[in-house]
Amino acid sequence: LGNIYSHGIPLLFFLFLLPLAIPWSQITVPWLAVAHYLACVTPQLGSVLYHLFMNHEGGAPIYHTLLTLDMCGVCLVNTLGALPIIYCTLLCYPSVRSVALLIYIFLSSYVIYCAVSAQSNITRLRSFVWQACYRFFFFYLRWINVGAGSPSSLHSYLVMDALAILGGFINIMRIPERWMPGKFDYCCNSHQIMHVLVVGSILYLHWGVVDDLAWISSPRCPP
Repeated sequence: LGNIYSHGIPLLFFLFLLPLAIPWSQITVPWLAVAHYLACVTPQLGSVLYHLFMNHEGGAPIYHTLLTLDMCGVCLVNTLGALPIIYCTLLCYPSVRSVALLIYIFLSSYVIYCAVSAQSNITRLRSFVWQACYRFFFFYLRWINVGAGSPSSLHSYLVMDALAILGGFINIMRIPERWMPGKFDYCCNSHQIMHVLVVGSILYLHWGVVDDLAWISSPRCPP
């Protein structure tokens, strides 16, 4: 139940409260806000469905379908979540921006295939390395002042990825249950800790994207 609650409760908050936290009246590119909202909601939804029905009597076929939905949710938060970041970073370079967005979409399609077909948690986690590297390239552009965007958003994005990486590491290493087997079967196990860190990561994604979306209403591009 802990695996359901740790994403189910945040899912309700994101579904109904997140739209109220997006400054729609200030946004000049509405599709970015829609993509961001879907990015925040889909991983929670996929996770809740997976954990809620994973013991269905339908057996392996149902389980693999649910696992695919869960992985698609993770892929979508990485894919849709990065689109506003890329868009705002290259706001002053429209042609390059379009190419960069297309490359990321094609890369993400390959990542989804790898994640869905992976046979272990480690292999599944490795599938997202390419997306992370692509995002970090745009973080670097912002850091050296080549890329655009809100001055305060880069910190949020770095914390976002740090929390996500920490959550993945804790889940793979099975911390803390590897040290005390049987003591964390129902509460505070590695998977639930990862869920909490992922929620925190999505919150930092939200704060960074909201800053960026407000920033592009009055961008400061060189002449």
